[in-house]
Amino acid sequence: MDALIAPLRRVDLFRGLSPLQITEIARTAERIVFKAGTRIAEAGREAEAALLIVSGEADIVGDLNSACLPRPVEEASLIGEMAMLVDYTYGVTVVARTNVRCLKINRDTLQAQILDDPDVGEKLTANLAERLKRVANELQDIDSRLAAVASTASQPAAVIEGALH
Repeated sequence: MDALIAPLRRVDLFRGLSPLQITEIARTAERIVFKAGTRIAEAGREAEAALLIVSGEADIVGDLNSACLPRPVEEASLIGEMAMLVDYTYGVTVVARTNVRCLKINRDTLQAQILDDPDVGEKLTANLAERLKRVANELQDIDSRLAAVASTASQPAAVIEGALH
């Protein structure tokens, strides 16, 4: 059981959950092994569960917008995390490069745990809110940088050269 609990503890979404709460998630999760070459998740397919990579090697090979160069998926990565909370469609295709052991965290099972222990839902909500806040701050930073570049681009070259000296 410790081999299943350790990856759950590394997931930011579960930060702040007690050892008992994490153990309950691990206990109720389905254990799945994907053989090398098997699709773990497929972009555009409906998902009823999140998949936590416990061991093995996998790659993201495409997303909803386009094909992409394979990118490795690290152990303790949660694929389709929103699927364990709400209706969700996988945004990426993930393929097992080696045999991959996963925990499948089903929406119905996690929602039942939240009903039994509302603290789990409160912690998950707080962690999601914190993540959204970080993303919003990053977007504001990017927007500010783009505005600065656009402002610089609209100035005459002589003004820009003078600012650089």
